[in-house]
Amino acid sequence: MDDVEITDVDDGDWPQMEKAPIKNQDLSFLSRSAGDILSEYGWYLMAVTVLVYLLIQHLSKRRSSPPPQTPPDAALVARKQEAMEAARRRMQEELDAKAAIYREKQIQQEQEKRRQKIEMWESVQQGKSYKGATKPPQSNEEASSSTAVLKPKTDKKPLRSADYNPLAGQGGGSCSWRPGRRGPSAGG
Repeated sequence: MDDVEITDVDDGDWPQMEKAPIKNQDLSFLSRSAGDILSEYGWYLMAVTVLVYLLIQHLSKRRSSPPPQTPPDAALVARKQEAMEAARRRMQEELDAKAAIYREKQIQQEQEKRRQKIEMWESVQQGKSYKGATKPPQSNEEASSSTAVLKPKTDKKPLRSADYNPLAGQGGGSCSWRPGRRGPSAGG
């Protein structure tokens, strides 16, 4: 070992250190530590998260709700109530007028029926036929509409021919129904 000589070279520079590659470049240590924290304190973190969410919801509702208003003016309330009462009175008067008109029509119809019954009874007493004499008079509008309604249609075609019988099995072509075989099923 005598042949080996060690010498120091002093360049006046600081010693150069070799840069080692950085460990954990993919941040896997962060996922491991986060997993450890969640496994140990997960339920607590979830409860705190829910409480914070509910607190935010409560505060946003309070902020969005309008401030309490002052009580309305008594004169304004009185005017609104008077206007409502006037409108109710007006509607009630209209309803009463319509009811009076309806009652008058009902009374007239009853009188007309009574008059027709009297005429019918008198015609029976005299031995006349009462069916043709007691027809109520129709107005022009009703007469024209009733004649239009009573016109029978003459262009009707029958839905099927007169000799059609659904039980005969005619004219079905390949669509005929046949009953199944009798006896036990043949299967294994």
